[in-house]
Amino acid sequence: MGTTENIDHCYDFAMKLTIESGEIIRNAIQSSKNIETKAGDWDLVTQYDKEVEEILISGLAKEFPTHKFIGEETVSSTNHLPDLTDAPTWIIDPIDGTTNFVHSFPHTCISIALAINKELEIGIVYNPILEQLFMARRGRGAHLNGKPIKSSKVEELSNSLICIEASYATIKDIRDIILGRLEAFVSIAHGIRTLGSAALTLCHVAMGAAEAYHTDNLMPWDVAAGVLIIREAGGTVIDTNGGNFNVMNPKVLAVGNHKLAQELVKLIKHADAKTQQKRLTSTQ
Repeated sequence: MGTTENIDHCYDFAMKLTIESGEIIRNAIQSSKNIETKAGDWDLVTQYDKEVEEILISGLAKEFPTHKFIGEETVSSTNHLPDLTDAPTWIIDPIDGTTNFVHSFPHTCISIALAINKELEIGIVYNPILEQLFMARRGRGAHLNGKPIKSSKVEELSNSLICIEASYATIKDIRDIILGRLEAFVSIAHGIRTLGSAALTLCHVAMGAAEAYHTDNLMPWDVAAGVLIIREAGGTVIDTNGGNFNVMNPKVLAVGNHKLAQELVKLIKHADAKTQQKRLTSTQ
């Protein structure tokens, strides 16, 4: 399966299907949606998430009957996250940024990745509202609407625009950790942004529009495509603790360059130590 010709076909077919599926999101962005919650009030799903995933998976499965799939809505309906095997596996988020989509906020996208032998080979992130098509092939660089993109070379935290996902602070058990890290970032960074779509935020780091993106609490489909796009743009993605990144248990520190990544690891560890000290003090 790993031959260039086969991956070329996978890429071309997935790209065509992604662009066609984007029409559903574009046509529905201003319309009424049937909204359900999954893990919590912040974790929304609409009928369009399910429709887009069904189109993507059925189309890919028909073309590539031996391939496997890890899709957000499929996993949610079965409550079972499959293991990532060596088999060609499509990792799909039909609408990343569903809360944005529900509010007609234009940062929403389709995210599709293909892993072969557990290695990310293809990454496609498509925002049909703003007509942003991010794409990467392993070893071939990253592109936005056909033009090459490169991550930021800024190495100083004080000159960095840092993206976070603040909405997870609604989860009581981790609220103090998230707010502690946010306070650390705010105190030193050039600016803070929250886009509400992990896939698109990763792409903003890939194109150098932001220096870094940090969030835990994500799932493989949120990040798989964006991780490849960042790496192909010259950036780095590591675990929040500074170790190797695991796409199946993603704790994301995505940064334009290695030096800044190490600075952020130190900052996060210091912030977490302060939070743990506060927890100890409050229980005494």
